[in-house]
Amino acid sequence: MPDYSKLFSLSGETVLVTGATRGIGAEIARQFAAAGAEVIGTATTAGGARKIAHRLNNASAGKVLDVASDESVQALMDGLSARPPTILVNNAGITRDKLLLRMKPEEWRQVINTNLDSAYRLCKACLRGMLKARRGRIINLSSVVGVAGAAGQGNYAAAKAGLLGFTRSLALEVAARGITVNAIAPGYIETDMTAGVSAARRDAVIAGIPAGRAGTPLDVAGAAIYLASPAAAYVTGITLHVNGGLWTG
Repeated sequence: MPDYSKLFSLSGETVLVTGATRGIGAEIARQFAAAGAEVIGTATTAGGARKIAHRLNNASAGKVLDVASDESVQALMDGLSARPPTILVNNAGITRDKLLLRMKPEEWRQVINTNLDSAYRLCKACLRGMLKARRGRIINLSSVVGVAGAAGQGNYAAAKAGLLGFTRSLALEVAARGITVNAIAPGYIETDMTAGVSAARRDAVIAGIPAGRAGTPLDVAGAAIYLASPAAAYVTGITLHVNGGLWTG
């Protein structure tokens, strides 16, 4: 009989969470630590890394990382070589919203590089240790925009949709080695990134959500804990939609 008390324990795991200074990434890092994992959260600045370390009460928990840089990713992994990540959460992302005809080439490239190319970099770097250990979990943060689209977010939608195809393909490549690869697609989540939305716009969005409320970072963190846990050992290549029924396709 399985020991259900341990199904969601992450004791003994080392988790790398990119973009962990705020919002969804910060909550995922906090909940993974509460589940017993050793958490490494990344930020783009030294100040952000210190914030992560303070929040998790662990001086070594915060690291500086530019997910858009091959050299920065390699430097981070070199520093983690003594205990490589067994769980990777690709959460870091940016927006550069604009209608396509007004979108500058650099605004397209920045979003694709940060939101999609970064998953290639981090997965490739972390897979070496996972393949050697014959175990691991990879979780890619996509978005409802990646499946439903959104006007003015063509770059963001392309990157998030690309993550879904990448997730399914990589899952097939590594399933036989005890590694799962899954995606989470959040809907409308209350974070500081959405705090600038007007009250009228927010009310209109929530009116279209069957659950009748916006999501919280904890809603997304719960899904991440599940996918990283022993409870999801036979789950791979899927997209877990966390959107209150906003998208069911």
